[in-house]
Amino acid sequence: MPMAGKGMLLTSMNIDAAHEAEFNRWYDREHLEERVAIAGFLEARRYVAQDGNPKYLSLYSTETFEVLDSPAYRTALANQTEWSKANIARFQNMIRAVARITISQGTGRGAALGIIRLRPAAGGEDKLRAALRELLDPSTLDGIISMHLIESDPALSKPITDDPSAANPGASDWFVLIDATDVGAVPPAKIRFLDNTVFKPHVITSGVYRLMWDIAKSDLG
Repeated sequence: MPMAGKGMLLTSMNIDAAHEAEFNRWYDREHLEERVAIAGFLEARRYVAQDGNPKYLSLYSTETFEVLDSPAYRTALANQTEWSKANIARFQNMIRAVARITISQGTGRGAALGIIRLRPAAGGEDKLRAALRELLDPSTLDGIISMHLIESDPALSKPITDDPSAANPGASDWFVLIDATDVGAVPPAKIRFLDNTVFKPHVITSGVYRLMWDIAKSDLG
């Protein structure tokens, strides 16, 4: 299985230009390393949009889905550093998906990422998942090295900057992840979903992102 672990946290947000340099400094010098150090976290990756919104995207892989509701992770969320609190308060249009990795095919991770956000119809999850499994095969697509499906848990997938009691219709959304060697390889792979009559009614958004950097547990001193 190319995707490390069985759980994934996806976060995405915009940031005002006035605070962008500080935001990137915090992510690069504290936040990713701090999160990967939590028990059960395996790796983290940061992306910036080539063609997508929000501008910034991060993926955190965990050994199991349960790690994302573990005492260690909940303690980290409840004890943010002052630097974290200042930056998190500035997040705009945040997406936070606490998800299970349910399909993962291919080998390796790429320098570019295609992402398609889907909203399954109630009761149609099994049928949609089966149809996606047929198409999440990178072997016939040049420049695509692995493809994945992550399914959000609605009880845990809440933006930490929003009113926790507010309605969140996207809390059960799924995300197709397309790992590519270059941003130019992503659009042809996305077409098989975006132009498909089975999937088109479920598509909320899509984008193309460039890898900024990644860190694994083994990188920590």
